[in-house]
Amino acid sequence: MPVPHPSRPRGLFRTIVLAGLVLAMAGAAAAQVRIKDIATFEGVRENQLVGYGLVVGLAGTGDSLRNSPFTEKSIEGMLERLGVGNLSEDQIKTENTAAVMVTASLPPFARRGSTIDVVVSSLGDASSLRGGTLIVTPLTGADGEIYAVAQGPIAVAGYAAQGANASIVEGVPTVARIENGATIENEIDFELSELDSIRIALRVPDFTTAVRVESAINGALGGGTARALDPGTIEIYPTDKSDIPGLIAGVENLRVNPDTVAKVVIDARSGTIVIGADVRIGKVAVSQGGLTVMVREEIEVSQPEPFSVGETVVVPQTSVTVEERQTNFAILEGDVSLQRLVDGLNAIGLGATETISILQAMKAAGALHADLEII
Repeated sequence: MPVPHPSRPRGLFRTIVLAGLVLAMAGAAAAQVRIKDIATFEGVRENQLVGYGLVVGLAGTGDSLRNSPFTEKSIEGMLERLGVGNLSEDQIKTENTAAVMVTASLPPFARRGSTIDVVVSSLGDASSLRGGTLIVTPLTGADGEIYAVAQGPIAVAGYAAQGANASIVEGVPTVARIENGATIENEIDFELSELDSIRIALRVPDFTTAVRVESAINGALGGGTARALDPGTIEIYPTDKSDIPGLIAGVENLRVNPDTVAKVVIDARSGTIVIGADVRIGKVAVSQGGLTVMVREEIEVSQPEPFSVGETVVVPQTSVTVEERQTNFAILEGDVSLQRLVDGLNAIGLGATETISILQAMKAAGALHADLEII
């Protein structure tokens, strides 16, 4: 790679760095990946669980019952179930309790009695969940059935401290986690042996990748075993259902060379630019001009003469200067490799912000043969 001239700015593609170059090397080497890394199998997925509960034992950092009436009702209901009833509003003035939402992911084929992690998030105006304990909370699925029950002391990564005139907050003290905090009480009925066929879903649908996966499976298991139904689905017809897990294990470790759409991804906030290895451009001439406006404010104080009638006034002094940078056209050759494209853009000597504008203008002119995605 040519060494840049000392007077030429090098900020252009420092944000591209490894991402674009790794993609270029990967494309040149035609790297293959396992099917399990680019696809999922039908039925083998997580299910989301959610529940509502109470965290107790907080050191005065819980919900204020005046601003969180649902917390007060939850405390009353909990105490009634425990045999403590007939409480009036004046008798419940606790600040050590917080209403929370509890979420978890139920792994595929999870069995009764196993444990999963849960995330606890404050629902009211509690300032911190540190030191609290989650009491028994049923976790339900999308079908309304209870699949797990959560309980236990919570661990908070963030913290909050407050004084009379200052406060400090580090992280998010109103979100906590309980490792192995929920016990599975109900299983999802699903038997692999009952499937007439097994479907593979590509994470990034693509016709070329689907056909390559089909060819790899047929090459390993025999012709006609797999068929690509659409860009994102490949269906396998097993001849022997006695060992479906072994069949899936063999299929998911087959290697294919996935194909991707040429794409340029831009993060405008950080100035990061990632260019895929298959990105190509048409031959274009590029010129990037720059106009810098500098406004400087200075404050001067005007005072009257001693023993005279007058007032002291503040007089702002403003100066405005405009600097325009002279630029020339640069030719970017078309249909070149990623390395040549990066070298051509570096030769213009611009920063990441200007490069984003150039890429957007290329796309508008039809010279950028790739999808342009701004995140």
